[in-house]
Amino acid sequence: MNLNDYVRILVRRGWIVLLAAILTAGAAYVFSKMQTPLYRATQKILIAPARNDFGLAQTLKQLMSSWAERLNAEARAAEVIAALEDKVEGEDRSLDITPGALASRVTVSPDLNTLILSIDVDLEDGPTASRVANMYAQLFEAWRNQQNAPLRLEDRIDAELLDYPAFGLYRPNTSVNVAAGALLGLIVGGAVVFVLELLAANVVRRPEDLERALELPVLAALPGERA
Repeated sequence: MNLNDYVRILVRRGWIVLLAAILTAGAAYVFSKMQTPLYRATQKILIAPARNDFGLAQTLKQLMSSWAERLNAEARAAEVIAALEDKVEGEDRSLDITPGALASRVTVSPDLNTLILSIDVDLEDGPTASRVANMYAQLFEAWRNQQNAPLRLEDRIDAELLDYPAFGLYRPNTSVNVAAGALLGLIVGGAVVFVLELLAANVVRRPEDLERALELPVLAALPGERA
């Protein structure tokens, strides 16, 4: 097939590809709008050893993975829920969620290069996600202070909270979903056009089709009968 053939196919069947892209992009947009918004808040904790020591740094990297598992535990979620069961200026700030459900919404990731623990909390309410992430960090900081108490100053490993966690929309990402839907539509539409052209490959509609099939020039054509 030459360039003219591709142009001809695009002119004849391009609407199929375009329609498929519009339909899938529209479906992705509607699906995104039907989803319940989920917000993510991230609290960062800097792990700071009292001294710069290679052996301590290596041990600290192993400890950070253990601390991340500790924070991911359902027991920590229960502690956070209990800590938030208070009222501030008459506003109920308790969490209407079980420890297991909260633990499934929390992800703790250790960065062994920067010695930072990141606590990601995904909830339907952004400010609540920020409060939960910050409470996780506060309880971890208090636990580290407790662990440091009997140690000498040079053996202590402190936890420093970095800023108050801001929150942002985590999903749905409407623009990404629409773009992915449009791309899928282009692929599906292109596949449909390919199948249609494959089925019509043996059908002769124009002199050019016959010339291409027989590799001979068409000298003349008989007019068809008219009813």
